[in-house]
Amino acid sequence: MAVAVSPLATSDMPAERPIIVATRGSALALAQAEAVLAQCRAAFPRLRFEQKIIKTTGDKLQSASLAKPDASLPKGLFTKELEVALLKHQADLAVHSLKDLPVDLPAGLKLGAVCKRADVRDVLIYRDAAFLKQQATAQSLVEWTPGQAERRGFNPLAKLKDFPPGAVIATSSTRRRAQLLALRPDLRVVELRGNVPTRLEKLNNQAELDAIMLAAAGLERLHFTIETSGALRGDAVPDGMLVIRLEPEEMLPAVGQGAVGIEVRDGDERIAEIVKRLNHFNTHQCVLAERAFLRGMGGGCATPVGAHAQFVGHLLHLRAVSFVSGAAKRAEARRPAKEAEALGEEVAAMLSGK
Repeated sequence: MAVAVSPLATSDMPAERPIIVATRGSALALAQAEAVLAQCRAAFPRLRFEQKIIKTTGDKLQSASLAKPDASLPKGLFTKELEVALLKHQADLAVHSLKDLPVDLPAGLKLGAVCKRADVRDVLIYRDAAFLKQQATAQSLVEWTPGQAERRGFNPLAKLKDFPPGAVIATSSTRRRAQLLALRPDLRVVELRGNVPTRLEKLNNQAELDAIMLAAAGLERLHFTIETSGALRGDAVPDGMLVIRLEPEEMLPAVGQGAVGIEVRDGDERIAEIVKRLNHFNTHQCVLAERAFLRGMGGGCATPVGAHAQFVGHLLHLRAVSFVSGAAKRAEARRPAKEAEALGEEVAAMLSGK
């Protein structure tokens, strides 16, 4: 009598070839990929996993504007080349910041798993006024950048409302820009590109910037810490940096923010069984609702919308905001977890009027 064999029935034997994990080469992408690799190796110690670093279009277009995208910028700026590697069997799974992964995947690929979500909040990083004053009185102060002495700082644990009129906040996100200006139309919001350490250096050196906005999850994965005093600490953090977290009630995150998605080939059952071990059910259902909302809005990662799904008891609660038509429009709804995608579609219909 024939016996059915699981795709992982041979997992106790050495693999014929390593399982290739594709990732971008930024510090944050590598940190995420290393975390996924560690989980894979812990779950399947007899299998071999190797990392493959791939440069994406978004990595090459550092001068392109993401805050004012045009038709020349392709979808999947940070994912396309990884997906090509999957389709050509040059990689077996690809690790993405889920907020960068388009909601419509290429034929032959699927979202295989979603890792447990980190902090979904945005943060505002700014200079410490007391630290700048101390620097100014030091005999050894050297102005490395013209105008550096004109930098201004603010007090620890400042709120968004505490920033003066005309304060300049930098971000490349249309979603953050729209929500900032809805809360504080007197602010100036400018664009900023680069990886996290680069952005922190720009804030440290450029007097025209008062603050920058980043994702809390990115800081966490780069092993930066936020002290109770509000100080930001880490190997790549310039001295005198302060940070505050913005609650979702004030600033709704991007779709999928804080979550890591694992993309695989549709029909590759062996890899599907492997990544299933990494899947976090609650996070997966939350991001399914958020991505269905974004799809219903007809948008991508540059669309000025925010959404956050979370479990409230046994129900999935989705809140969203859209600036697609200009003014802010908000909606929320609840459904059972098994109706995650229907929940996202419902909230999108509420905001789009469809």
